[in-house]
Amino acid sequence: MQTFLNLIDSYHLTYFNWFLAFLGAFLLGVGKAGIKGIGVVIVTLMALVFGGKSSTGTLIPMMVFADIMAVIYYHRHTQWKYLSKLMPTMVIGVLVGVWLGNDISDEVFKSIMAILILGIVVLMILMDRRKSTEIPNNRLFSNSMGLLSGFTSMIGNLAGSFSNIYFLAMRLPKNEFIGTAAWLFFIINVFKLPFHMFAWKTISTQSISINIILAPAIIIGFYTGIKLVKLIDNQLYRKFIIIVTAAGALLILFK
Repeated sequence: MQTFLNLIDSYHLTYFNWFLAFLGAFLLGVGKAGIKGIGVVIVTLMALVFGGKSSTGTLIPMMVFADIMAVIYYHRHTQWKYLSKLMPTMVIGVLVGVWLGNDISDEVFKSIMAILILGIVVLMILMDRRKSTEIPNNRLFSNSMGLLSGFTSMIGNLAGSFSNIYFLAMRLPKNEFIGTAAWLFFIINVFKLPFHMFAWKTISTQSISINIILAPAIIIGFYTGIKLVKLIDNQLYRKFIIIVTAAGALLILFK
């Protein structure tokens, strides 16, 4: 017990930093329950507390924990055909992220990512206004979204924006959207764990001790998120995801 407390003390966090960390963990639970698009807020909060790269290692075990809850709750809604289209290039994107992770500039990465997200969101809005029912079902679209999701997932745990766009473009209903995303991120986050442990060395006994402390906030956030999702109908959910995805891109660009 004393060793555990010593590990916690070694972070030298203020009460305000602990508040931000618990808020980030709570929002992570809310997001994994289906309130998508808030990933950039979670990543920003964790980066403020633990630092940029270190925060990715602190966050990834928490994400896997929340993914497990999401998979258990939403598994019956998973649409495997969409998952199978996105997963192969997403894995490639993660590997590219591992390779380039130590070399790419944070500023360049954030700018390119934000511009891409905003551009695609604008196209989605135009499609909705034209009442277009056409689904971009070609391999180029799914491969591009998979590659970008995997790369941004490894670099900054920010794949949600591109996967959101893909599932919206496929016009998945609310529960199918959440259930498919749950399995997607569970698989990809487990795949990322060894790279954080052995390549980047961002996961340690110290970071795991923080994960254990923050776990209750994730659980509370998850069940709060379930309640919120039930209050939102399919059409409103679609509009909500588009708005928060665009807002997240702006936050990435200007933070």
